[in-house]
Amino acid sequence: QVQLVESGGGLVQAGGSLSLSCAVSGSAFSIRTMAWYRQAPGNQRELVASVSRGGGTTYADSVKGRFTISRDNAKNTVFLQMNSLKPEDTAVYYCNALIVRSWNDYERNYWGQGTQVTVSS
Repeated sequence: QVQLVESGGGLVQAGGSLSLSCAVSGSAFSIRTMAWYRQAPGNQRELVASVSRGGGTTYADSVKGRFTISRDNAKNTVFLQMNSLKPEDTAVYYCNALIVRSWNDYERNYWGQGTQVTVSS
């Protein structure tokens, strides 16, 4: 069974840094795009950043220049380094991955359990 296991997050003052990681557990034939989303209370879940298997990245305009997404394909892990954090970055952050479980399977969408990031002013 494939699962996404997140770690990191917590409470930090504005201007501080936090890092998140998300590891894929279980057997996966191919892990394609990996991403981080976030959802603040009363808001829809939004894409924060994504990284392709080849390393190509995209970022939400609100985090460009402050957040960095990366991945370690050998360890099936994606990271999110968050610097210069702002109170508006407060949200539950979710890891996401598009995974093919076997050679004859199709691409499936997986989510982590979510981790709270709180930035105090």
